[in-house]
Amino acid sequence: MEYPYAVTVGADGARVVFLRSSELWLLDVPAGVERRVAAGPVDSYATDRDARVAALVRGGELLRADLITGAVTAVPTAGPAFDARPDPLGHAIAYLTDPGGTASLHVTGPDGDRLLAGEPGNAWREHGGTISWGMPGTWAGEFGRTRGWWWSPDGSQILAVRSARTASLHLLDLDGGWVDVHWDRETYPYLAQVDWAGGGPLITVLRRMQQHGLVLSIDPRTGETQVHAELADARWVEPIPGTPRHLPDGRVLVGGELAHDGFDARCLFADGSLLTPPGLYVRRVAGTLPRPGGPAGAPDLIVEGSLGDPAVREVFRVRTALGGGGPEVTRVTLLTGPDRAIVGGDVLVAGRRVWHGDRMITLRSGAPSASAAPEPVLERVTDRRLPAAVLYPAGHVGGTRLPVLVTLGDGPGRQQVLADPTAWAERQRFADSGFAVVSIDSRGTPGVAPSFEKAVHRRLADVVLADQADALHALHGKHPDLDLGRVAVRGCGLGGWLAAMAVLRRPEIFHRAVAHRPVLDWAQLPVPVAERYLGDRHDCSDVYAHHSLHEAGASADVLLVDAELDGFPSQAAVTFQEELTFLTGW
Repeated sequence: MEYPYAVTVGADGARVVFLRSSELWLLDVPAGVERRVAAGPVDSYATDRDARVAALVRGGELLRADLITGAVTAVPTAGPAFDARPDPLGHAIAYLTDPGGTASLHVTGPDGDRLLAGEPGNAWREHGGTISWGMPGTWAGEFGRTRGWWWSPDGSQILAVRSARTASLHLLDLDGGWVDVHWDRETYPYLAQVDWAGGGPLITVLRRMQQHGLVLSIDPRTGETQVHAELADARWVEPIPGTPRHLPDGRVLVGGELAHDGFDARCLFADGSLLTPPGLYVRRVAGTLPRPGGPAGAPDLIVEGSLGDPAVREVFRVRTALGGGGPEVTRVTLLTGPDRAIVGGDVLVAGRRVWHGDRMITLRSGAPSASAAPEPVLERVTDRRLPAAVLYPAGHVGGTRLPVLVTLGDGPGRQQVLADPTAWAERQRFADSGFAVVSIDSRGTPGVAPSFEKAVHRRLADVVLADQADALHALHGKHPDLDLGRVAVRGCGLGGWLAAMAVLRRPEIFHRAVAHRPVLDWAQLPVPVAERYLGDRHDCSDVYAHHSLHEAGASADVLLVDAELDGFPSQAAVTFQEELTFLTGW
C-alpha cells in the first residue's frame, strides 16, 4: 500500500510521520522534504508528543527510532512486543507482551526493562478466563475504542485497562505505586471512550442498554471520578469519536445530540455551551489548530462531518471561543476514501495533503492513476428524503430496460450513498455486467440526523425493508429504465442478513439475493451491537425471533456464501461470474 496511512503529526508541527508500503516515513514540514526512517515491514508505530522519537514493532521486535537523526536501534524486551508507545517526552517506551493470552504491560528505558502490570498464569477462578493488562477489553471495539492503556501528559503515570470478568481502570505510577479508578461499574459496565491528552483523564461509561452514559473526569492522584456530563437517549447513546477532551481553556468538550425546538442534530458542547450549528452532523473531532489572529487559549476545533449533504464528508474549523454571533464553522476540505483529518501544532493533514498555514504540501503516493471515475446519480427520495443513488453501465443508452441490483454493503449503520468515486469501483463492475446498481441509505444509517439513525430501534428489519421498497418505487419514477420486475439484492454480514430478509419478507419487490457471511441469528452478534438495535435479548425474545433467518423460512432464491442454513442453497465461496449467474437467473 503506497498511499500514506497511519499518520501522526508532532505537537510542535515540525514533523509528519506515516507509513507507506509498511515502511516508516517522515515529512520535515519546514523543509517540505520526505525521508524514509525505517524499512518494512513495520507492523505498528507510535511517537512521543513532538514526534522526535518513534517506537516501532516489527514481527515482535521493538525498535527505537530517533526521528531527528534517523538512527534506528533494537530495544531488548521481555518477549515479543505489541502496541509499543514512547512516553510523551520520549524517554521510556511501554509495550505489551502476550496480547492473545495473559497480556502484561512493560516499560523499558535508561534503567532497563521491567514489568509494570501483569498477572501471567492467573485465571478467574469462577469464570475460567485469563486476566490481561493494557488490552482494550471485551466489546471495546464496538464503541470504537481500540486501545487499552494511555501515558499521562508528563510521562509519570500510565492509565491501564485490566480485563477480567469486566474491564476496570487503574493508574500506575512508574515507581510501582497504583490506584484504582472508581465508578459504578455494575451500573455502567461499558468503558466506551478514554482520553488523556491534557488535564486529567476523561472517560465515557455507558449502561448495559446504552440509553444512559456519563462523562467522568479522573483525579490522577486518587482515582476518584467527577461527573462532567450526562448522555441520555430513549433508544441509544452514540458518543462522538474524539470526545470527551479538555480544551486549552479548561472546558470539557462533549459530543451529544440536540433534539428540541425543531432541531435534530449531532453536536458538540463545551461545558454545556453549544459550539456547532444544528445543520452540521459531527462525525469525529480530530483536535485543535491555532485560530488565525485569535488568542492562544482559544484555538479552532478540527471536525469531520457533513453539512447539508450526508453523502459528502468534509473537514471543518469550528470556533471554540464563545461569541455573540453563535456557532461559527468554516469548510476546509473534502475527504475521500479512508482519509482522516490529523492535526498537531499548526499543521493539518487530510489524506495526502498537508497544510501549514497558507502553504500546502502533497505527500508522494505511488498509487496507480485512477481510471475513469464512476458517476452515480445521487438523489433524495420519498417524503423521508432517503439518500439514494443509481449507477448505470458505462455507455448506457436511455430507453434500455435494465435489471436492478440493490447493494446493501455491510448493512445498517454503514453509509453507501457517498459523493466519493472511490466508493463505487466494485459497484461499477456489477453495473458494467448489465445491471442498474441502486444503493439506498435507509433509516438506521448515520449521516442524516440522530432521529433518522435511531428510528430502527427494535424494528430494524421492518423499517429498513420498507425504506428500500419505497425508495425503489420513487427512483423508478425518475429512472424509468429500472426494471422493477427483475430486482436482485446483495450484501455482506448484516447486509447479507438483510438481503436474505428482503427476499423472504418482501418477495413481491426483491426476487433474488446473494448473502455473503450473513448473520443468521442476532444472538451471534456482539452483545452491545445486538442490544443497541433490538434491546435486551432476555426481555425482547420476540424481537430477536422476528429478526432471525432461522425463523424466516426458506427460499431457493437466496444464495448463502460462507454460511449454512437449512432450505437455502449455500456455497463456501463463489466467483464473480458464479454470483452474476445466480443473480440473473430469473
